[in-house]
Amino acid sequence: MKKVEAIIKPFKLDEVKEALSEIGVQGMTVTEVKGFGRTGGKKEVYRGSAYVVDFVPKVKVEVVVPDALVVPVLEAIEKTAKTGRIGDGKIFVTNVEEALRIRTGERGEDAI
Repeated sequence: MKKVEAIIKPFKLDEVKEALSEIGVQGMTVTEVKGFGRTGGKKEVYRGSAYVVDFVPKVKVEVVVPDALVVPVLEAIEKTAKTGRIGDGKIFVTNVEEALRIRTGERGEDAI
């Protein structure tokens, strides 16, 4: 099993959610986050004064999927979250050693 974490622009969340549902992802965790990458935030002007917004609002989508679904998940997120502009986000994939559904006691892929 793998955990896929995607940091995306907030307005792309609905598209990503639909694309993941279409390929069989049944659950996800979504968190509102703030951060910055290489650009270091963005400059804005308010009442004639320029200032830097250090942390840009983003959304983190987390899904745990069987190994066979990793590539389709990556492709779906990349395709739907991409705008071609700076700040589209990042996707991280990590190994998941174990999963346990608390209610039923199911383990491994059965738990996801």
